[in-house]
Amino acid sequence: MQWLKHFSIKSKLIIMLLTVSGCSILAISYLSYRSGQSNLTQRVFHQLTSVRASKGSQIESYFQTIRNHLETLSQTPSVVVAMEEFTQAYAELKTTELPPEAQTKLKAYYREEFLPRLAKTEKGTPVLETFLPNSNAAIYLQYHYIAANSNPVGKKEALIKAPDDGSKYSQIHARYHPIFEQIIAKFGYYDLFLIDPEGNIVYSVYKETDFASNLTTGSYNESNLARLVREVKQAKDKNYTRIIDFEAYAPSYGAPGSFMAIPIFNGSEFMGVLAIQLPVDKINEVMTGNHQWEDEGLGKTGETYLVGSDYLMRSVSRFLVETPEAYLKTLESLGVKDETIDHIRQYSTSVLLQKVETIGVEKALAGKKGTEIIQDYRDLAVLSSYAPLDIEGLDWVILSEMNLAEAYAPINSFTNQLLIAATLLMILVTLLAMLMAYLFVKPIRRLIAASRQIKSGHLDAIAAIDTEDEFGELAKSFNEMVQSLRSQTHKVEEKNQENEQLLLSIFPAAIAKRLKRGEKNIAESVSNVIVLFSALEGFSVLSEKLTAYEIVAILNDLVTAFDEAAERYGMEKIKTIGDSYMAVCGLSIPYLDPEKRALDLALEMVSIVRRFNHEKGFQLNISVGINSGDIVAGIVGRNKFIYDVWGDTINGASAFKSACSPGDILVSDGVYHSLKDTYEFEPIKVTDTQEQKILKAWRLKSVREHIEVEA
Repeated sequence: MQWLKHFSIKSKLIIMLLTVSGCSILAISYLSYRSGQSNLTQRVFHQLTSVRASKGSQIESYFQTIRNHLETLSQTPSVVVAMEEFTQAYAELKTTELPPEAQTKLKAYYREEFLPRLAKTEKGTPVLETFLPNSNAAIYLQYHYIAANSNPVGKKEALIKAPDDGSKYSQIHARYHPIFEQIIAKFGYYDLFLIDPEGNIVYSVYKETDFASNLTTGSYNESNLARLVREVKQAKDKNYTRIIDFEAYAPSYGAPGSFMAIPIFNGSEFMGVLAIQLPVDKINEVMTGNHQWEDEGLGKTGETYLVGSDYLMRSVSRFLVETPEAYLKTLESLGVKDETIDHIRQYSTSVLLQKVETIGVEKALAGKKGTEIIQDYRDLAVLSSYAPLDIEGLDWVILSEMNLAEAYAPINSFTNQLLIAATLLMILVTLLAMLMAYLFVKPIRRLIAASRQIKSGHLDAIAAIDTEDEFGELAKSFNEMVQSLRSQTHKVEEKNQENEQLLLSIFPAAIAKRLKRGEKNIAESVSNVIVLFSALEGFSVLSEKLTAYEIVAILNDLVTAFDEAAERYGMEKIKTIGDSYMAVCGLSIPYLDPEKRALDLALEMVSIVRRFNHEKGFQLNISVGINSGDIVAGIVGRNKFIYDVWGDTINGASAFKSACSPGDILVSDGVYHSLKDTYEFEPIKVTDTQEQKILKAWRLKSVREHIEVEA
């Protein structure tokens, strides 16, 4: 450090200031970068985990719903009878004489329609004799319902009754087919099968080439459906529902097929097997959110997908849906077989075709759940949240991922800004050090430096001058001024906080923030809002007997109780008009069950009034109207403004409230349809005096019982 002897005090001071400041800036910049990166990573991981958990729960619930539905169908008397009648009719066809052209026309269908389509997905050339049915009943049914069916491939189910001179089978088919067709349409199944104890598919909805075939000895005896049926046939339990994973299914031209099956019993007698082919599209709808990835918080590269124990996808890749050619080029660059790429292009799906051998899949298949930064199936770095799924019979895992580049885009931008700011700050520090070194020799410069610090917002700065001359007096006055300014600033901050609390007590939080930003004209249209309008009955009579102070105190107690209940149920109070009370749900914060929240609040308000009567000895009552729909909300007024809502939805709720008998709760048709499975209602008609029209309303039955159950 001998070289410092040759520097002046001014130069030494500059060097010391630059050293300390530079180290501080570098340390703070590094810590800020690491903290920002860590916080951003955790935030993205939390988002991915939330999406993964939500999708996983939906998939598990979907399969459980299918299982419950299948168990219900298998025990439905009409299904049991249909199984028995189709089995008998199929058996009778074993000896029925075939039409002369049946064999020829059936072979032509297989040769011209089925085999060319199948050849596009199968290795080698499919042999005609391998797939042709060999039993008399199978030939008869496939001829009439497939080969001779004039409807195109994929529409064969449109034939209700074959023109075969009214055979017993066709009569039974005409009776049951519309029912089964409606079942798979409503529940979104790909196909539905009835299979007799001998393994014959005696009925299917969509009439693919597995229709009427035998799963024990026929062409498809090694298919996953055949293996599933063999397992179910051995069961002795009526509720022995089993599912089998996706495999390429030849009757569906090699497309992935998964099945769920359950035995059918008539008492203790085994009648056959009921099976459904699960829809890939339904699973994809859940996993892709109907292709609304960005709305679900997954950005431009995030996706949630399923993988089986064979490391193959069980749901479609987002990148195949959005950018198929770029996705296929990526697979080609990774060395994926041309045959696999051709199949993905042909089927427009990555199910059973895209291999996903990543760390996340391996850990999830091992029963673990967690979050990591890994390489995905495109060999790109991603933030991944993974977990196993709890679906009986399926060893599947679920992953929610986002490209690391997209996830870290904000931190990269922040890093660039940080480097620029650090560079500018170093320049500023250098200049400031030179200036302070110059000012070091002159007390007056200290006052200037302190003044500049105050100007920049550092109200804790003081002028450290201990001399007894004019500079000392000036420094003392300066310090007193700083203390005064600090005190005033503190008072201003306290007043701002009070004003902010006042705004929050008057307006919803979102509106209060907009008012603080200086917005004056606040108005917006909001859809799917639930409006609750109530009115106290008997309050006017009570006000004639009590003083103004007592009346206000009573009303304040009731409104306070209503406000507390509204906050618990996620409802936002809009206003009170005399003894009327209005609250909404879904205005600032969306909920999945706004109708139930509103009705629960209404029941709570009725309960509050009854408790109040019991405690005070009053005879008050309350009527409540609930409506749903679109509203307009905004700020009205300039000097004395309020936040209010308008629209037919408000008028409807007011009409329901006005038409409601004391102690009753009326709801609109929309609210009724959302809650009819949970609560019991009865219909009434309400006249909207403003619009001069009749509104359909529903009265909640047994309000008192609901309140007692809630209590």
